[in-house]
This record gives sequence, structure tokens and C-alpha cells, in this order.
Amino acid sequence: MTGFYKTKYHLQSLCCRERFEDQDWELNCPNNDEPSLIRAIYDNKQLIVDESFSGLYKFASWLPISKMLKGSGAPVTYKSTGLANKLGLTNLYITFNGYWPEKGAMMETGTFKECEAFSVCARQSGNTKGVMVVASAGNTARAFAKVCSENKIPVLICVPKDNLNALWFAQKIDSCVKLIAAESGGDYFDAIHLSNLACHIEGFYPEGGAKNVARRDGMGTTVLSAVTTIGKIPDLYFQAIGSGTGAIAAWEANLRFLEDGRFGTAKMKLMLSQNAPFLPIKDAWDADSRQMLPINDQEARKQVEEIVAKVLSNRKPPYSIIGGLYDAMKDAGGEIFAVTNQEAANAALLFLETEGNDIEPAAAVAVASLIQAVKDGNTDKDATIMLNITGGGIEKFKRENEITYLDPLLIFPLNPDPQFVFEKIKSLF
Repeated sequence: MTGFYKTKYHLQSLCCRERFEDQDWELNCPNNDEPSLIRAIYDNKQLIVDESFSGLYKFASWLPISKMLKGSGAPVTYKSTGLANKLGLTNLYITFNGYWPEKGAMMETGTFKECEAFSVCARQSGNTKGVMVVASAGNTARAFAKVCSENKIPVLICVPKDNLNALWFAQKIDSCVKLIAAESGGDYFDAIHLSNLACHIEGFYPEGGAKNVARRDGMGTTVLSAVTTIGKIPDLYFQAIGSGTGAIAAWEANLRFLEDGRFGTAKMKLMLSQNAPFLPIKDAWDADSRQMLPINDQEARKQVEEIVAKVLSNRKPPYSIIGGLYDAMKDAGGEIFAVTNQEAANAALLFLETEGNDIEPAAAVAVASLIQAVKDGNTDKDATIMLNITGGGIEKFKRENEITYLDPLLIFPLNPDPQFVFEKIKSLF
């Protein structure tokens, strides 16, 4: 099923607790009291899983959407035997986001960013006019390009040039999708800077990142999949993070399940990981600092160059903001692991050998953090564990399909003149 579908919900600011209607792509508290996320409050306090809806939309009762789009896949959760036995765990559940038809996983871009894209684009209503602007380190760009192309949604996507190898597809991308890049040496922060400039142009509006309730609740379907499969809220949640938005989404889904009342009263600990040496969130958390610690641009870019999981390279994450990652970690508990490139490579190989499919580097970082936690001896072998494999089956998909790449229409310097950017981007549309 595709087409019109309106979930009943309203929005709530987490700074002043005011509730308000989702009129037209609301991203902020209407009172603008202080930097804060807003949250979707659903009329259905108990999750309804409707298998008659395709893909992600079986979770529509907890998605802030006004329609359903074609082509979505959903996260698939299964109980591990191979990796679980290797690590001596009795209740390890893997939530797989990617391409694995044998398990019913049909995300053709190989990443849970499809959960975001199919939710965000389905949030658009008749009031949403113009060109959506998306910044990405790679996976989000691929997901939004696919979804917008297939559903003829105008979008401007901004990425670092060094990450263009992430822009691969099995189908030709429609001309409604325009790609631009920050020159070599830049990172995700430079892509965000480009996107912010583009949003100053009349007729362009920001996708919103972590501030978009549809992005977070789309990502939260990983937890909806896990809890409804397991039958209870897990004890531990493992995921690699760049911005930490997925972890915020997991926490928010957990809070909804507490209100649902059918799946227990646990708050799953957030066992998160970053790819060393790029560890800005871990450094802030370990210092018990609500604010990110200072780091100069040159050093940050150097660290990003070194890591294998480029998608984990957000220098301005929603960490300090009210309702952000710091608040999530303080409420749920947990820790943040540092994972080296070699540990991630070893973990990816172990997953392939024990579970039978390839996983992308960020997911390998999460697997490596689980291995670390088990080796440290602080993890109960009988704990119910959710391992969020945020991307996988990419090599499998590429073997089975002819792949093409999307080239940028424009490449900008790292500190471009804003007027130059405005003129060049306007010329694309």
C-alpha cells in the first residue's frame, strides 16, 4: 500500500513542555526558549504493528507521517546463534538493517538511513513546498537520493567529495535529485556548512537532521523491531554513533514502550561506540561534560581522515541540546567505547564468519564494542542484548546488481563565499 495515511500525533517541546500541532515541517520549540529537541506524541500509546502495510510502514502508528511511499524495507531482528556462541552470550538479538533477502531484509542501500528517509519524506504534507536540503557523510545521502528519486521529491544533497564512493545505486537517479560536494580534505561538517548556506535561498528548506521528529522516529523502528520480536525491552543496546541521533531515537522508543506497558519496565543501557581516533562524544561523556570539548578544525579533519567508518564523523552532534544524547545517556545509563580500525576489521570478519553476511564499517565498530564489553567481563552473559547492525549486505547487493555512481553537479571550496554558493545552487533548479 502507498498513498495518503495520516498518523494521529502532536508535537511537544522538551524545554518548556508545550504541546503543539505539526503545521508545516516544525523543527523547533515555537517559543524558542533555549536549544531543545521536540518530540512526537502519538495518540496510540500502544504500538500497533500492521503487517498489511509494506516495509517500514507496518510501524506507522508510531511514525509522524502523512502518507506512505513505495519501496521501503524494515529492520529485521533475529536471535543470534553463531556470534552469540562465539561470545558466550545466551540472549543476543541482532537487528539487521540492510540487504539480506534470505532474512527478509530488503534495504537496497544497505543502511538504516533508509528508515530515516522513508519516514522523513512521508512526513511531507501539502504544506511542504520547495527543495529539501540534506547534509550527509555518505549513507544518508544514498538513502535520501534513492527515496527522493523513486518518489519524485526535489532534494539538494550535500556531501564531502572524499565520500563520493558512498553514492552508488542500482538504478538511474532521477533529475529531481541534485548532488553537490565540499572539496577534498573536507568532512561532514563542511557538508553541513554547505547545506546551511543553501537553506538561506528562498524555496529551500532543511531536512532538519536530529531536530526532525520523523528522522528520529524512523531510526527508532530498529527498537520497535527488536522489542516486538523479543517480546520485551532489551537490557543493553549496542550501536556505533556519529551524531548519536540513532541512540537518541532508541531511547525515545524505549520511553514509548514504557508507556505502552506490555514489554516491561526496563531502560536499556546505551552501549555506544566511536571509531578511534575520532572520539568527540566519548571524550565529552568520559569528562562528564554536557558541552562538547574544544578541538580545532585541522585536528578534527586529520582524525576523520584516519577512521575507516567515515559516516561516524560528525563534529557537531546533538549531544548538549535538551533531549539530546547527553540527556539520553544520563537517563538510560551506559558507556561509550573507542574502537580502532583494526578492531572493526576483525569484527566485520567475525560477523561474516559467524552470521553469514557482510556489514559496513560503522556496524563493525558496534560489533567490536560488543566484543570489548564481553572481554571486559562487565556484561552479563544472560543479559538480553540488542545489537543494532546499522548497515550490511552492501557487498552482497553489489555482487547481485550492476552499480552506477552519482556525480556531483558542483564542488565548492571549504570556506566558500556565500553569494557564490547562492548563485551556483539556484542555477541547478
